[in-house]
Amino acid sequence: MPYFEPVILFFLLGAIAGFVRSDLKIPGVLYESLSIFLLLAIGLKGGVELARYRLLDVALPALVVVSVGALIPLAAFPVLRRIGKLSRADAGSIAAHYGSVSVVTFAVASAYLARLGQAPEGYMTVFLVLLEFPALVIGTLLARHGERGAPKGHAAAPSWPFGRVLHEVFAGKSIVLLLGGLAIGWLAGPEGIAPLDRVFFDLFKGLLAFFLLEMGLVAASRIGDLRRAGVFLFAFATLMPLAAGGLGLITGQLLGLSVGGITLLATLYASASYIAAPAAMRIAVPTANPALSIGAALGITFPFNLIVGIPLYHRLAQYLHAGG
Repeated sequence: MPYFEPVILFFLLGAIAGFVRSDLKIPGVLYESLSIFLLLAIGLKGGVELARYRLLDVALPALVVVSVGALIPLAAFPVLRRIGKLSRADAGSIAAHYGSVSVVTFAVASAYLARLGQAPEGYMTVFLVLLEFPALVIGTLLARHGERGAPKGHAAAPSWPFGRVLHEVFAGKSIVLLLGGLAIGWLAGPEGIAPLDRVFFDLFKGLLAFFLLEMGLVAASRIGDLRRAGVFLFAFATLMPLAAGGLGLITGQLLGLSVGGITLLATLYASASYIAAPAAMRIAVPTANPALSIGAALGITFPFNLIVGIPLYHRLAQYLHAGG
């Protein structure tokens, strides 16, 4: 398997352990520590690479990437409503999850590209941070549209706690650590971060493997939720990343990104959040069923992208880049 990223095998091991109901468990403190390390390391790496570019060179691609990414929840919502027959709250919540991004999927794709020697542009971490927020706002607006016009006799819906949602997103550990690491790496530059390379960069893949072991266990535990949801959500959780990934491939090619950059942008668009989005949706759309959104994002889309999606996006990126 020359193109198979080894850390994915740890995810598969965790999933198998979950399916056979093994007593294997990752201590909660270790899981939390690993997530903090990975988020900070990704931010630092992005900041170091960002220091090599002028900010104006990054601004326009970032604007394009965020604008195109906003189309994903807008496209997902009518599919979930009209074909899936889901409630407005559930459709908006799931659309927000799929418009947002998965940091762990980003990390696996980055490791995959590093193994192939096709590193992406250093500012891709900026895209990772920026893509978290717009989809959460759009999904919330779609979910709550028309609530004030509820028929008489129905309880009035609570007002949208916009400030709390903003706080949940921007003060959440994902954004704090990614932005903090990005700023530290950018300010310190390659030479300043060099003494920390062994801790944050050399150990990255090993600790990512431990984290994916836990993700496999968690993903296996979510399959039951999806079984109760029906065939539609299985299909959506598989086809939606392919459509969004295709959008990322086209956008990356138009922006003139490298093969690694196109692959990573496709992976970002194809991924679905299961960390920041659930926390924000819990506050903004409390009537939505989290089992549907988290089950689809973590139980189906996450393993699909790890096993099938990332290698597929890379092959297609190579094809597009060669054709250009």
